[in-house]
Amino acid sequence: MNRPYIFCHMMTSLDGKIMGKYMETPESEAAGDVFYNISFGKNPYYKHQGWLSGRVTTDDNFTFYKKPELNEQAAPVPEGDFVAKQAPMYYVSVDPSGKLGWKDSTLTYIDTTAHVIEVLTEKASNAYKDFLRRLGISYIIAGAETLDYALAMEKLKELFGIETLMLGGGAALNWSFIQVGMCDEISVVIAPTANGSTKTQTLFMARDGLSDDTPIGFSLLEAKALDGGSVWLRYKVRPKEGA
Repeated sequence: MNRPYIFCHMMTSLDGKIMGKYMETPESEAAGDVFYNISFGKNPYYKHQGWLSGRVTTDDNFTFYKKPELNEQAAPVPEGDFVAKQAPMYYVSVDPSGKLGWKDSTLTYIDTTAHVIEVLTEKASNAYKDFLRRLGISYIIAGAETLDYALAMEKLKELFGIETLMLGGGAALNWSFIQVGMCDEISVVIAPTANGSTKTQTLFMARDGLSDDTPIGFSLLEAKALDGGSVWLRYKVRPKEGA
């Protein structure tokens, strides 16, 4: 399969949460610096060309639940994908129906700037695709009603030259990529803090219609103790049984 090498890189609490009150602690701040430097610092371990997240994670961190400024009377846009530009770094958002209210074609995460690519399905409206074009945001179409993972990853490599891609949440998206065999490696920075919440996302979560709870095995590649009492674990994803 012609797709990028995909690694899932996340920070969690000691009890496996990827969000929540624990992120306000000094221990989490130190682990957050470790997490960033591994993937985005001045000399990162991973030399990737983009990172991918789901719609909710994107809204939580970048678009903040704003509504897209749509023109329902827009002329029909050309069929197929839209490559607005080539860039050294991309932020890829899986947004099947086209709901995110972007304001710009680039975003900045700490000191990393990236060009936005939207991954849509055929459910996305003409008005939404017109909205993205007006902003200069690239998009690809992958699937009719649901995401076609293989097609999306193939297009990211062929159209944008992404050889290595970071998978960065949320929990359901992480697990769905693993379940369909589209994740090669797991990288987890564990912060020495927890809050015991039962209402926040863990590292992986199955979602009805997207994935199931079939167990997946992992092989340990590396374990390191790093700054602030954090631990960095790397695992190779074993092929799903029967795959």
